[in-house]
Amino acid sequence: MTQAQKKNNLVPIIVMIALFAMIAFVTNLAAPIGIIWKNRPEFQGSSFLGMLGNMMNFLAYLFMGIPAGKMLTKIGYKKTAMIAIGVGFLGVFIQYLSGIVGVGAELFGLPANFFIYLLGAFVAGFSVCMLNTVVNPMLNLLGGGGNRGNQLIQVGGTFNSLTGTFTPILIGALIGTVTKDTAITNVNPVLFIAMGVFALAFIILSFIKIEDPESNKAHANAVFEHSPWSFRHFVLGAIAIFIYVGVEIGIPGTLNFFLSDTTGHGAGLDPATAASIGGSVAGTYWFLMLIGRFLGSLLGSKISSRIMLTSAAALGIVFVIIAIFLPNSLTAMPVFTGKSFIMATVPLSALLLVLCGLCTSIMWGNIFNLAIEGLGKYTAAASGIFMMMVVGGGVLPLIQNKIADVTSYMNSYWVIVACLAFILYYALIGSKNVNKDIKVD
Repeated sequence: MTQAQKKNNLVPIIVMIALFAMIAFVTNLAAPIGIIWKNRPEFQGSSFLGMLGNMMNFLAYLFMGIPAGKMLTKIGYKKTAMIAIGVGFLGVFIQYLSGIVGVGAELFGLPANFFIYLLGAFVAGFSVCMLNTVVNPMLNLLGGGGNRGNQLIQVGGTFNSLTGTFTPILIGALIGTVTKDTAITNVNPVLFIAMGVFALAFIILSFIKIEDPESNKAHANAVFEHSPWSFRHFVLGAIAIFIYVGVEIGIPGTLNFFLSDTTGHGAGLDPATAASIGGSVAGTYWFLMLIGRFLGSLLGSKISSRIMLTSAAALGIVFVIIAIFLPNSLTAMPVFTGKSFIMATVPLSALLLVLCGLCTSIMWGNIFNLAIEGLGKYTAAASGIFMMMVVGGGVLPLIQNKIADVTSYMNSYWVIVACLAFILYYALIGSKNVNKDIKVD
């Protein structure tokens, strides 16, 4: 890549990284808001029902993944991003309406406004799906693919983690002590911020010129003799993405429920501070993801994706298994509650699970990079399929929390161990391209 190309790519790279940050802001609203619903009398403390908002957010990927990839091919990166931003504003607005519409009414034995909230989470999921479809392949292409492309994805992931860090902390601070009377209106300031960010991003993006990095390749007239599914390493990579997103969301989401649970099944924290501490510890997980992605961005051009992914998956397995077997003996851990740093007494297992953020931080970019390597003209379609598989971020945490309901929070983390084991297999064996005979020009 020439110096002139690098200079021309600077503004598009900055815009894509900003959109990467917005993805985490919207996605991370669901799990901490789920604590509010979980503690309503009608929910009877069900972690499964509390995680439904997260499920709806990720369920949208199943329906929008392929169409988003086709949108990318037909109307380009900029228009797809602008539509995504508009849909995101609508999704957050519907979640805001759930605090004032249907309050006091019931549907299927649950608060009617809960279903309005689920609709808002579902619509917001369409937005983040489209944004993910745009930013990942574009950052990879703007970087020229390979290690440099992976490095840019890791930079984007760093800013993604930055917003992911502060979202649960901010919501935890706003919620305070969770009671049966705590309502979604308590987090209205966060919803207003989200809508403001979407509106500002739409205005800014409308004035920025972004050229599709592959526009000169005339892919619109290309003949596609095969599909991304013809490549074994892509198929296994799609499964790895499904599993990875479930791991990334399941670890802090379930941990937040565990620490915020004051019924005797949780960590036994003070009810007055449990919600804020739970959100803060979850935020610490995302903060470590930020650190990991920052380090990944520095090392991405020097260390191969395969080595990085192998190391992260193996270390994550060790952390989670130790956390499962540790008793709820307590230790001090610095936690930011949104107001000040305090020494919160939390189980040592929570600290180990938080450390998994360093491991999961670099997985997305490396799996994505390994899976699309060598796909050529099939890259855009592959990105759409990847986005469809992100539904794993809703499915696996839902399964994990159902297991938590019938056994215990810590036992539910065996789901995470099994998922990390597959990712380790993909890094070592499954990511090798055995279909190099397929023409991709």
